[in-house]
Amino acid sequence: MGAKIICVCNQKGGSGKTTLAMHFAGALSLRRVKVLVVDGDDQGSAVEWAALAPEGIPFPSKVCSLAKAGRKIHQEIKKFFDDFDYIIVDCPPAADSPVAKSSLLVADLALVPFIPGALDMLAAVLIRDTIEDVKILNPDLMSRLVINRIEPQTTLTQTVLELIPNFNMDILNSKIHKRTAYGEAVLSGTIVHNLKKKAKEAIQEIEDLTDEIITVINSK
Repeated sequence: MGAKIICVCNQKGGSGKTTLAMHFAGALSLRRVKVLVVDGDDQGSAVEWAALAPEGIPFPSKVCSLAKAGRKIHQEIKKFFDDFDYIIVDCPPAADSPVAKSSLLVADLALVPFIPGALDMLAAVLIRDTIEDVKILNPDLMSRLVINRIEPQTTLTQTVLELIPNFNMDILNSKIHKRTAYGEAVLSGTIVHNLKKKAKEAIQEIEDLTDEIITVINSK
């Protein structure tokens, strides 16, 4: 049985795609699951994150860049299909990106990180439409919104959250809050699990998210 392929994608930069991709991958790896993170963005944020890991303590999962493959990245991803249990693709911040569209052709699940805000709502509409277009060729593709970087409730945040049920994309129950632990994990080349007690709440969020994503993807 080959790898489950998950694309983390959005139209808008700064939505937390790489944070979500790397923490989900790391959490899976700690469960002794074979995971590959494919950095599909020319900026190379996932590769740079892993490169910050201290000598002798590598990032929990394997990370490689396939950004140069462009619209043929789905062909490159297939080469790893039998070597891993999960392949997580960190897509560029553009709904019309050839990398995003190509990756979604072979994906089981599209995860769309979503920060509650007006601009993020508009951007998410574009990636939703891209996902729907790809479903013509990949009808088994599932998609889920992930509420990310939640801050103390504001009127705008609450209004946006109330609109999400009308968005025509299922939403995960697990939510990620804005926490300094996530930034510290990047600078340490690791995930919040390795920050231990000072990241207790962040660790629980990632574990809950990981459990839910596994449940969703195994429901196919």
